[in-house]
Order: sequence, then C-alpha cells, then structure tokens
Amino acid sequence: MNAPKAKKIDKTLEIHNDKRNDPFFWMNERENPEVIKYLEEENAYTDFVMKDTEDLQNELYEEMKSRYKKDDQSLPYFFNQYWYIVRYEDGKEYPIFSRKFQTLENEEEVLLDVNILAEGEEYFDIGSVSVSVNNDFIAYSSDKTGRRIYTIFFKNLKTGKILEDKIENTTGKAVWAGDNQHVFYIRKDESLRAFQIHRHEIGTNTEKDFLIFHEEDETFDVNVFKTKSLQYIFISSSSTNEDEHRFIPADNVFADWKIIQERTEDLEYSVEHYQNDFYIITNADDSINFKIVKTKVSQPEIENWVDFIPHRENVLLEGFEIFNDYFVIEEREKGLLQIKIIESKTGDSHYLPFSDPTYTAYIGTNMEFDTEKLRFGYTSLTKPSSTYEYDMKEKTIKLLKEQEVLGGKFFSENYISERIWANARDGKEIAISLVYHKDTKKSADTPLLLYGYGSYGHTVDASFSSTRLSLLDRGYIFAIAHIRGGEYLGREWYEDGKMLQKKNTFFDFIDAAKHLISENYTSPKHLYAMGGSAGGLLVGAVMNYNPELFNGVVAQVPFVDVVTTMLDETIPLTTGEYDEWGNPNEKEYYDYMKSYSPYDNIEAKNYPNTLITTGFHDSQVQYWEPAKWTAKLRELKTDNNILIFKTDMSSGHGGASGRFESLKEIALEYAFLLKIDQ
Repeated sequence: MNAPKAKKIDKTLEIHNDKRNDPFFWMNERENPEVIKYLEEENAYTDFVMKDTEDLQNELYEEMKSRYKKDDQSLPYFFNQYWYIVRYEDGKEYPIFSRKFQTLENEEEVLLDVNILAEGEEYFDIGSVSVSVNNDFIAYSSDKTGRRIYTIFFKNLKTGKILEDKIENTTGKAVWAGDNQHVFYIRKDESLRAFQIHRHEIGTNTEKDFLIFHEEDETFDVNVFKTKSLQYIFISSSSTNEDEHRFIPADNVFADWKIIQERTEDLEYSVEHYQNDFYIITNADDSINFKIVKTKVSQPEIENWVDFIPHRENVLLEGFEIFNDYFVIEEREKGLLQIKIIESKTGDSHYLPFSDPTYTAYIGTNMEFDTEKLRFGYTSLTKPSSTYEYDMKEKTIKLLKEQEVLGGKFFSENYISERIWANARDGKEIAISLVYHKDTKKSADTPLLLYGYGSYGHTVDASFSSTRLSLLDRGYIFAIAHIRGGEYLGREWYEDGKMLQKKNTFFDFIDAAKHLISENYTSPKHLYAMGGSAGGLLVGAVMNYNPELFNGVVAQVPFVDVVTTMLDETIPLTTGEYDEWGNPNEKEYYDYMKSYSPYDNIEAKNYPNTLITTGFHDSQVQYWEPAKWTAKLRELKTDNNILIFKTDMSSGHGGASGRFESLKEIALEYAFLLKIDQ
C-alpha cells in the first residue's frame, strides 16, 4: 500500500509584504468530504504500516490494563457532613460518584453513575460535579464530542430526578450560591473562549439567566469559584500576565461585586479567604517568583496589601493552604517541589522530608480549617502516586493510599531514577530526570525516550506511570528534559522560553539530547523524542533543526502551524495566547514565529521515523495542523523512514474517553517505538 498523497490547491497567505504558499490550507474545511477521505486514508495507511505490530499492540494493551485495579476508588474526603468518593467497578470504563453520611460505615448514596450516562456515546467526559450547600442537589456537566464544550444538568438527590434545567455551551463548571437556589456558570464564545459569567435560578428557563460579567478583552478568560471558607464567590478575569478579581458574599447573589484590584499591566494575583482577611499570592513589587500578602476583606485594594511571606529570589511560590493554627506553602527550589509548614502562633517552620533525587510533591485536598492533619500527594519516577496524612503538631506521616500496580511484577526497588544536568549553548544548566530498570545498562545501543513540553510556564515534574513500565521492562530509559518555557527553575525559566526567546525551548531540548549521547546513555540510532500539544511544537521544531539526532519522533496533537494559527482569531486560544507566542500581526513577532514554525520550515532532507496523532474534534490544536504537517513532510522528505498519521475521529485534545480506551493509543505509540528500534 502506498502512502497517501494529499491534493494541493494553491493558496497564498500574505501579511507584512511577505507571501507564504500553503497548498494544504484546504484541509481546514471540517465538513469537506475530501478532508474526511484524506484522514481516513492516512488512518488506513497507519494500520497497514503497523499491521506487523498488531499482536504487540494487543500484548502492550493487555499488559498495561492488567496493572490497573479494576474496582479502584479515590481516597474519601469529608465535606459538609458527607464523605465523598469516586470509584470504578470492574469491567466499566467510567467513574461512579457517591457519598456517605457522617461515617464511612453508613450506606452509600450514588450521586452519579457515569457509565449509565455514557451508554451509546462514542465519547463522553464529565466536566465537574458540585453539590448544593444544603446537600439536596447536584450540578454536573458533560461533553460528548471532545471539544470541551459542556452542558450543565441538575439532579434532585432526594427524588433522584434530573431537572428540566439544562445549560449548554459552558466550560462545565457550576458554583452554588449559599441560598441553594442559584448557580454561577461560565459561557464560551464562538472561538471557545470563556468570556461570560451568568447566574441561573433553579427551576427557571435558562434563557432568562442573568448576565453577571462579560469580558470584552479577547486576550482574557474568565472563571468563577468559591473560597475554601465558602463565604465568598469570586469572578476572575485573567490573561497570561494580568489578573482581576471581584467578589460577593456567597449568601447574597444580588450584592454588588467588589473588585480586589483592577487589572494592571503585568500584575498577577490570586486570592483565598480566612476569617477577616484575604490572602493573596502575587508578583507585585517585582516579585517575579511571587510572594504572599494579606489584606482586610473590607479594604482589599493593593495599597492595603501587607507582606506575609516575602519574595525570595531563588524560590518559586506555587501555592498555599490555610489552617487555624498552621500555614502551609508549596514552593519550588532548584527545580524540586517542597512543602513548608509554618506554625501561625510562633512562626516556627519546617519542611516535609523527601528523599528521591527527582519527584513531585503537592498539597492535597484539605477542606477543613480546624485540623492539625495535612493531606499531601507524592510520586516519583519509581514510586506510585500516593496520598499521605501529615500530623503538623506531632510531625508524623501516615500513608493513606498508594496507587496499586497489579500483576505481581512491579517492585519499586527494581528501578533507578536520577537527575543530571546538561549545559545549554548559552551557559545555562538544564535538568534531566531519568528512570530505567536496574538491569538496563547505559550504552550506545540503549533506547532512550526523551520527553519535553516547555510552554505556558507548565512544568513537567517527575511522576510515576504504570504504562511506562512496558517500555522500561523492555530496556528503555525514559527521560524528561526540564527545558525553558516551563517554571522548573523559577519564573525566569519560563520568561526565557516564550515570545522572542521561544527558541531557547528547542535548543535546550537539543542540548539535553546531545548531552545524553555524549554521556553514553544512548546514541542517535536509539534516541527518540516525544511531546504533545505545545510539546508537539517542540519536537516538530527540533526535527527541523537536528533531524539526525533522533531515530524516531512521536508528536501527539502537535501545535505545528504556528503562524497561520496565530493569525486566525476565530480559532480557540489564539487571542489569549499573544502573551505566550507574540502577536504575528506585528512584523517582529511574525518573522520570529515563521523562523521556527515546524510547518513553515520543512525542507527537502532526511527526517526521523515519525508517528503523528490527533483528534478530529480537538479544540485546542485543530486536526488540520498535524494533517497539513504530515502532507508537507510526505512531499518534501528525502528518506525512506516511516511517517504515519493517526486521527481519532471521535475524540478531542485529551484523546479517547474512558479509563482503558486511552491505553490503546499508548500501545500504538509504544509499538511504533519498539518496531523502529531494530
């Protein structure tokens, strides 16, 4: 079977007196039968090329599935008289939301069985489930396409009946007011930007819902949330570099909304409430790594903010939790997350002890103020995800739940993790986290999968994956390059990998790869790159710069047509991302983007073996970006390496729904890597 050859239709795109020819521009016509035909031809070709791995894919799928506990459940948490639980039943794909009154010995009340709701649907995702203050109603939301457009429904828990109220075209979030009669929700515009906050009264026609707030600046998104104290409801309006928050008492939906601090250029802040004060994490006063201030609820403006936890140059503040007698901080130093406990009365502080060379630690779900018990999460490349309870008074740690890895073949001590540092070309040091089986030896013949992301300040921390064991047990090393564009080494690490410094992200990944080769962890013949979404942009750019470094690339839902997408304001995310990539309507940014955009820089040369994936309903990265990229690569590449492109016709940016369906996608990726590593 020959590889598909996409038809070409001349299309000239011109701006700043610069012309680009895009013969595959027609692929953005979602309803065009020829587009569907092309995607299906690529799928058929993928199946053909990967046919000799069908048994391997099934083996990998069953292997990965066998490690999952089929009847697993979440750790219960207590809130407003009830214990809340999310559980799975053997043989079922979707969760069941339930609760128990006062004690865990009481009878279970099923709030929502998602398996019933998802019957007959190719794709189904629950956005959120929220309970009214009087515990009599739930609001829940669902998406049936994968485009992250949710419909909100309401259920009377006393009668079990679904109410007639139905709110479409939302983000899925619903926040209950204290009167149990009203909810606040977020509408999306045509480009899927969260742009309006509405108030709905239970039992009334949704067409009569009251518009509370309309965000007219297209670079901002809105959100609505309730404070941990349940006393205030907040509306936030945020861009990449600015925030604005307004609030009302949760028990008075008709009150006037009061602004904490009006939006100010480059001022970021977020708010939590305790007793008479607001606690605010902010970058005010050049606090690039953030600080915490407090201010009276009655005087929330910035001139009244008083430093509570000062800014530190080498420590990034990531979050906090308030208790009656303790203040807990989540912070990052030299790349590693730490949890710091401060005694409110004395100011004495200490850190939780973590021993792995690279790991993830985070503050968990803590719903109560009046407790000495802190829940926190921990995982590393060799240790499954766990939830612990820390007694802040006695300084004792208790394991509450550890992710079970079934099958009897996983023992943590059989795997080794380490963190090494590579020199970037501009003198900076890049951390690389690695994990491998203890029997795997570093050599030029050892396969290594290098993963990266590097955008939006999102940090890929070292965490456990039971599916990854299928590679490690077959002799692979797995590595994460903590490149610029994330916040691994603080906020400056992010700032140095965005806008007109974006290429640092790509160069860091390349320099990390070269370091792994020079240190004899692997060789170009056995080195593989993987990234998704903005990480797909990363591996796409790296393929253009240094294709000879890698034997294979897996690009998941890749953002590869940067210039054209960022010039199209009808596409979701575009206007809100000018502060991440730059605005190509300005020539300086246009020229810079064009110089690295993977689609615009494909050349007639050899490229690595490549697997590209997408979802037809993807709202974050439209399917046509990877489709066009595939077609252009096919046309220009001069090698005989594999190039396959797989579209899930029923999913979106997050891939298949259901807890096991997504394993089939991973099985395909792993089978591809194992196939080409000969």
